[in-house]
Amino acid sequence: MLAHLSAWFWDERLWFPSGLGWADLQDRDGHSYAKGSDLWVTLPIALAFLIIRQIFERSVALWLASVLGVRERVRVQATSDPTLEAYFCNTSKHPAQSTLESLSKQTGCTELQIQRWFRRRRNQERPNQIKKFKEASWRFIFYLLAFLAGLVALVDVSTPKLDQPAEIVYVIVLTLLPSQYWYYMIELGFYISLLFSVASDVKRKDFKEQIVHHVATILLISFSWCVNYIRAGTLIMLVHDASDYLLESAKMFNYAGWRKTCNYIFIVFAAVFFITRLVIFPFWIMHCTWVYPVTIYPPFFGYYFFNGLLLVLQCLHIFWFALILRMAIKFLPGNHIVEDERSDREETDNSEEEEEAAGHRKEGQAKMENGPLQNGHSPTNNHHRKTE
Repeated sequence: MLAHLSAWFWDERLWFPSGLGWADLQDRDGHSYAKGSDLWVTLPIALAFLIIRQIFERSVALWLASVLGVRERVRVQATSDPTLEAYFCNTSKHPAQSTLESLSKQTGCTELQIQRWFRRRRNQERPNQIKKFKEASWRFIFYLLAFLAGLVALVDVSTPKLDQPAEIVYVIVLTLLPSQYWYYMIELGFYISLLFSVASDVKRKDFKEQIVHHVATILLISFSWCVNYIRAGTLIMLVHDASDYLLESAKMFNYAGWRKTCNYIFIVFAAVFFITRLVIFPFWIMHCTWVYPVTIYPPFFGYYFFNGLLLVLQCLHIFWFALILRMAIKFLPGNHIVEDERSDREETDNSEEEEEAAGHRKEGQAKMENGPLQNGHSPTNNHHRKTE
């Protein structure tokens, strides 16, 4: 059964146009071609990335945090309360108003005290500034080096010209160069390591979208390697790396409190993101891989699979650019700080005063509805005689 499944999966009619197949990718005449077996190298590379990351975050990243002046915010710990802790862990971290009344009766605390307890308890589970800075600095270093490596591959003699789309999508005649080999293996190994470490990384609001992005990227890189879409894959990875390191550097300066520097870098990032992922990626790369091939050969499954993955990435680009626009609104007059819309904002005890003030206002409104007070009592309950 497994043999039949393997034979069906690697069927040339699925992955190649008519007249081409795996035999055309065999090394010959001193020319080398990509092979699916090469992808096993990415597993030890991914493991090496995980180890290097731990060393980097515990040494270099901490040194960078000290140099840039990253300061950890002091958090007030929630007091020990078994009843509230059980509700927090087993039921909900955001109790409803009716639940607050029930918990107030069980614990003997006021509703404001319970709200304060849950707020502090939620803050305890949020990642601290140092952890977020270390993660951003690690990704910044990799994306910057990957972008530079991509530029090396871009100026390679085998890189396609802008006015020759056939040089991007033609499958067979492109030989593999050492720079392309290592660029592919390192990029794929890095994204596999991200998939392994996603459980321990800072979870943001686009966590599910990040998982989809990592899986689609791994499939895209692997597939383009197996069928020798090396040039198209190289350009796609370069387009993505062009803006990623800018975003991570903006995060680093944000965590360090360098607000103006963060905002300036963010402006550059937004511009580069728009140009590379919403202009170059769909209107040049996807046009070359989607429109041009059908002028050479009939569509086949590999054609739809490859372009389907590109479409998934493009949908994620649009989603993330919407978040970028929401952050860009903060540049309007009166807004001076850009925050990552994907991050949970830490709740501070400053809101306690607002809650208490709101409670006092409600009490005042209730008293006003009963009419003005006379000698500390309402008119219907004023039994004090006016003294002459």
